[in-house]
Amino acid sequence: MAADDKDLAPLRARIDSIDQQLLELLAARAEAAQAVGKIKHDVNAPVFRPERERQVIDGLIAKNKSPLAADGITYIWREIMSACRALEAPVRVAYLGPAGTFSEQAAFAQFGQSISKVPCSSIDEVFRAVDAGAADFGVAPVENSSEGAISRTLDLLLDTDLKITGEVALAIKHHLLTKSGNLDGVTRVMAHPQALAQCQRWLSSNAPKLDRQAMSSNGEAAKLAAQDPTVAAIAGDSAQQQYGLQAVQSQIQDDPHNRTRFVIVSHGSCQPSGKDQTSVILSVNNKPGAVHQLLAPMAKHGVSMNRLESRPARRGTWEYFFYIDMDGHANDPKVAAALTELQAEAAFFKNLGSYPRSH
Repeated sequence: MAADDKDLAPLRARIDSIDQQLLELLAARAEAAQAVGKIKHDVNAPVFRPERERQVIDGLIAKNKSPLAADGITYIWREIMSACRALEAPVRVAYLGPAGTFSEQAAFAQFGQSISKVPCSSIDEVFRAVDAGAADFGVAPVENSSEGAISRTLDLLLDTDLKITGEVALAIKHHLLTKSGNLDGVTRVMAHPQALAQCQRWLSSNAPKLDRQAMSSNGEAAKLAAQDPTVAAIAGDSAQQQYGLQAVQSQIQDDPHNRTRFVIVSHGSCQPSGKDQTSVILSVNNKPGAVHQLLAPMAKHGVSMNRLESRPARRGTWEYFFYIDMDGHANDPKVAAALTELQAEAAFFKNLGSYPRSH
């Protein structure tokens, strides 16, 4: 036995013993989760409670005295809860597919890997799947840090009855991918329109002769690049691994801090978690000072506005809907008071839901 193996042997034996203890504790946790699931089934309560899972993870992070980082705690317990939840029935999650998209990554970040995946060909199909009951939750991109709002998602939030029950913010790292790892024989670069926009400066400087073609998703572009050597795809790590592609260049996004925010939509609602956000859609009558008067209730009651986005009403007139994210839950007294006054002042009012804010 080598000297280093001799030194490592007792440590490895200790790790094996700890792993066995962890396995026994996980089995006990799974049994307790099954008992909880039976009670929920008997009273027809939702299996997934995002505010409860958020409270569990935040509580563990607050008590953590180990070398594990907060992100590590979050990832480990997200997967533990996902696996325990799946013992009753895997949560069905719709997202923009196919495999390897950032939407799929957002789904895993929110629900863990132990889900029933429902990949969709468009954001519209994601909303339809949830609305029709083919999926319990949907994941849709709503905002990018460099390209702004995702208009189609905003329109669907307005036009459907689905509520926002969560959000996920992902760092978006785009790679230029081909079968060979170079651009020999490549004539086209394909990606979702948002990805093409987020990489336009790099493409113009480094691959100006490539024809840019928009696809329904980066995953679909990567899938095609794996089949066609004349195609390069813009996609992330997951798609690269999924389709066995090689990177011509990594991290070609124009903004090195590029992030996308995804919303989780469903027919449900969330109770307060302690770190919540409420989203609403409003419109105002066309009169002087209308927008100022509309926002005044939030200032009056001390409610912070996290985001304000305007969107044309698509009625052939110069009318706009305003999408507002505010700090706090609708059950919070200050938020409740502000919402009551907003609804009274607005020509149109829709509460999209209150939900835990992303980390």
